[in-house]
Amino acid sequence: MRHLSGIAISKPTILVLDDDADVLGSLQFLLETHGFTVCTFRNPAAMLSWAKIHPFDCVVVDYKMPDIDGLQVVSRLRGSGIDVPMILVTGFPDELIFTKAAAAGVREVLLKPLFEDSLVARIREYLRESAPLS
Repeated sequence: MRHLSGIAISKPTILVLDDDADVLGSLQFLLETHGFTVCTFRNPAAMLSWAKIHPFDCVVVDYKMPDIDGLQVVSRLRGSGIDVPMILVTGFPDELIFTKAAAAGVREVLLKPLFEDSLVARIREYLRESAPLS
C-alpha cells in the first residue's frame, strides 16, 4: 500500500491462473514490476476458493489447463457475481475462442507467447474504465 499526503492508496490486485509454473512466475514478475499486487495460482479450485473471500481488481487466466479450462473458471467467477475485468491468455487459439470467450464474460483474449506489453496495457485500460467516478 502506498501513501500519498496521508491517504493510503492500495495497488490494484491481479489474480493470475496458469498451470505452467514458469509462465506464472514470469507473469508475476511482469505485473509486479508494473506496480500491481499479484496473487498467483496453479490450481483453478484454489483460485476460485480464494476469490470468494478476497477482493481483487482483475483476473488473468490461461485457457488450456488440466481438468478445467480458463473459460470455465471465468464462467464460475461470473456466476458467483464477480464483475471485474477478465483476460484470457492462450497459446492454442481455435477459430471460436474469441466468440466463446466473449460469451463467458472475458474482456480480452491475448495470444502467447508475445502478449506481455499488451497485457499490462489492457489491465491498465480496464482498471481505468472500472474506476469509480469522483
